[in-house]
Amino acid sequence: MENRKNFRVKGGKHFTRPTSTVNAEDFVFGVQSVMELLKSEKDVDKVLMLKDLDNPEIEQWARKKQVFIQRVPLEKLNRITRKNHQGVLAFVSAVNYARLSNVVADAYEKGKVPLIVFLDRITDVRNFGAIARTAEACGADAIVIPSRGSAQIGSDAMKTSSGALSHIPVCKENDLTMAVGQLQDSGFRVIGCTEKTDTLYTAHDLSGPMAVVMGSEEDGISDSLIRKCDYLGKIPMLGKIESLNVSVATGILLYEVIRQRG
Repeated sequence: MENRKNFRVKGGKHFTRPTSTVNAEDFVFGVQSVMELLKSEKDVDKVLMLKDLDNPEIEQWARKKQVFIQRVPLEKLNRITRKNHQGVLAFVSAVNYARLSNVVADAYEKGKVPLIVFLDRITDVRNFGAIARTAEACGADAIVIPSRGSAQIGSDAMKTSSGALSHIPVCKENDLTMAVGQLQDSGFRVIGCTEKTDTLYTAHDLSGPMAVVMGSEEDGISDSLIRKCDYLGKIPMLGKIESLNVSVATGILLYEVIRQRG
């Protein structure tokens, strides 16, 4: 397999004790505070904004920073904080997002055989943290998540990962299918872990530059990503349970990569 290196490819803070399970250090609220956060160098997971609130400046800065704005009812904001949120709230990321192109280039420059983990709409923060812990232990070079529909990377994710998120880069991509295609152009092969195949994951050659794609807890890998994968592999289920927890399944796939690489 050809291992090409031409990968083409990225203020004021008011905190409060929340009324839900969201940790206070994970978000800021209020129009001016959210504005200053978006203007800062800190990474932001997403912005929650009242459905009928019109604030072109926040929307402009969110677009500039590629931050998703989710329109929500007042009840949702009030469940997070009862303070004067003014209809807007932003979640602060616990990590600084990396550029996938830089991660791949760094791996090749170090003489490594790259290993990238794609998480397609993994929304459970505990699953995300457990996957990060396993990926770091397996020497994966990065975790790639979509800009929308992924678990919030806050203090809970950091805790569940046992600090692994401090050591493994996390990349955000607007289009996972496009990002997978760019890796393939750079010499990667891509395996999707899915039950929509009769082929076992162990039947494929996973020794070269690899990207492992894991799907959401509810409906697995999206159809567009399924079609993009070079390989599809399933984990055999011998009992009555039809599927494994996604973090467990990820560990199985990653350690098969390690086994094949010797």
